[in-house]
Amino acid sequence: MGAAERAAEESGEWSDVTPDAARRLVSAAVQAFAERGYHATTTRDIAGRAGMSPAALYIHYKTKEELLYRISGIGHEKALRIMGAAAEARGSATDRLRDAVRTFARWHAEHHTTARVIQYELQALGADHYAEIAALRRRTDRLLRQIIQDGADSGEFAVDDVPGTTLAVLSLCVDVARWFSAEGPRTPDEVGTLYADLVLRMVGGAS
Repeated sequence: MGAAERAAEESGEWSDVTPDAARRLVSAAVQAFAERGYHATTTRDIAGRAGMSPAALYIHYKTKEELLYRISGIGHEKALRIMGAAAEARGSATDRLRDAVRTFARWHAEHHTTARVIQYELQALGADHYAEIAALRRRTDRLLRQIIQDGADSGEFAVDDVPGTTLAVLSLCVDVARWFSAEGPRTPDEVGTLYADLVLRMVGGAS
């Protein structure tokens, strides 16, 4: 198991959210936002899914947007940890890129509902919250870009446009959340392995 993979396998998805009522609301909000979209979801809908009254929701979250911000923050922090673990690991750029892509793509498959929300409802955040999440995304981008740059510098990768290649790789992995289904023909592990092989071929590295 690679370094990025270990980071992705940390405790439950919402284990950092306390108390239990706040955690139930986050889980309910993810399901509602994924099914109906952020704007079509009401706080009453979220509270109902959590088995709570709408008034109880406001004890933990002042607004629906604050719930989305909490979800986005946790999801993007986990994505950053995955990429950071791969970037800081020992080994060649090829090994680190394989580890990063395999684990990043697998996470977007295994947690496709959450990933869909944090990737595709981002514009619903308020300006300040959006700026915070955008900063996390840029940090993730820089980590992957450095791996690819290291490979280009060492001659492992044949890449002329490192920023463009970084964007293509991230887009490929993120899009897994859009199409992945637990009832589909591939497991999250299989998706991660496939995407790692594809990306290494994309950069001209050894698969």
